[in-house]
Amino acid sequence: ALEKRGVKEIYACCTHPVFSGSAIKRIASCPVREVVVTDTIPVAGDKKLDKITVLPIAPLLGEAIHRIHTGLSIGAMFELG
Repeated sequence: ALEKRGVKEIYACCTHPVFSGSAIKRIASCPVREVVVTDTIPVAGDKKLDKITVLPIAPLLGEAIHRIHTGLSIGAMFELG
Protein backbone atom coordinates (compact mmCIF):
# COMPACT_ATOMS: atom_id res chain seq x y z
CA ALA A 1 0.00 0.00 0.00
CA LEU A 2 2.80 2.45 0.83
CA GLU A 3 4.70 1.70 -2.37
CA LYS A 4 1.58 2.45 -4.41
CA ARG A 5 1.48 5.87 -2.75
CA GLY A 6 5.03 6.68 -3.82
CA VAL A 7 6.98 5.79 -0.70
CA LYS A 8 10.55 5.02 -1.78
CA GLU A 9 11.85 3.27 1.36
CA ILE A 10 10.02 1.63 4.24
CA TYR A 11 11.57 1.09 7.68
CA ALA A 12 10.09 -0.58 10.75
CA CYS A 13 11.08 -0.96 14.38
CA CYS A 14 10.05 -2.85 17.48
CA THR A 15 11.30 -2.98 21.04
CA HIS A 16 11.06 -6.73 21.70
CA PRO A 17 11.72 -8.94 18.64
CA VAL A 18 9.44 -11.88 19.46
CA PHE A 19 9.00 -12.82 15.76
CA SER A 20 6.45 -15.56 16.44
CA GLY A 21 4.57 -17.64 13.89
CA SER A 22 5.17 -16.55 10.31
CA ALA A 23 6.67 -13.17 11.24
CA ILE A 24 10.12 -13.89 9.76
CA LYS A 25 8.67 -15.24 6.53
CA ARG A 26 6.47 -12.16 6.23
CA ILE A 27 9.34 -9.76 6.98
CA ALA A 28 11.56 -11.53 4.44
CA SER A 29 8.97 -11.17 1.69
CA CYS A 30 7.72 -7.65 2.45
CA PRO A 31 9.07 -4.41 0.95
CA VAL A 32 10.42 -3.16 4.30
CA ARG A 33 14.07 -2.20 3.80
CA GLU A 34 15.14 -2.57 7.44
CA VAL A 35 13.62 -3.66 10.75
CA VAL A 36 15.44 -2.18 13.75
CA VAL A 37 15.01 -4.05 17.05
CA THR A 38 16.65 -4.09 20.48
CA ASP A 39 18.45 -7.01 22.08
CA THR A 40 15.93 -7.38 24.92
CA ILE A 41 15.10 -10.79 23.42
CA PRO A 42 17.80 -12.76 21.56
CA VAL A 43 17.07 -13.24 17.85
CA ALA A 44 17.55 -16.95 17.13
CA GLY A 45 19.85 -17.94 14.29
CA ASP A 46 16.98 -19.21 12.14
CA LYS A 47 15.27 -15.83 12.52
CA LYS A 48 18.21 -13.62 11.52
CA LEU A 49 17.75 -11.74 8.27
CA ASP A 50 20.01 -9.19 6.60
CA LYS A 51 17.23 -6.63 6.91
CA ILE A 52 17.01 -7.03 10.71
CA THR A 53 19.34 -4.75 12.69
CA VAL A 54 19.71 -5.49 16.42
CA LEU A 55 20.72 -2.56 18.65
CA PRO A 56 22.18 -3.22 22.11
CA ILE A 57 20.21 -1.64 24.93
CA ALA A 58 22.60 -2.39 27.83
CA PRO A 59 24.50 0.94 27.58
CA LEU A 60 21.24 2.90 27.71
CA LEU A 61 19.92 0.93 30.68
CA GLY A 62 23.25 1.22 32.46
CA GLU A 63 23.29 4.98 32.02
CA ALA A 64 19.68 5.25 33.23
CA ILE A 65 20.46 3.20 36.35
CA HIS A 66 23.54 5.34 37.02
CA ARG A 67 21.50 8.53 36.67
CA ILE A 68 18.77 7.29 39.00
CA HIS A 69 21.35 6.21 41.59
CA THR A 70 23.21 9.54 41.47
CA GLY A 71 20.12 11.77 41.23
CA LEU A 72 20.79 12.95 37.68
CA SER A 73 18.12 13.58 35.05
CA ILE A 74 17.07 10.65 32.88
CA GLY A 75 15.30 13.05 30.53
CA ALA A 76 18.62 14.68 29.71
CA MET A 77 19.70 11.42 28.08
CA PHE A 78 17.19 12.02 25.30
CA GLU A 79 17.79 15.71 24.61
CA LEU A 80 19.16 16.44 21.16
CA GLY A 81 22.11 18.70 20.66
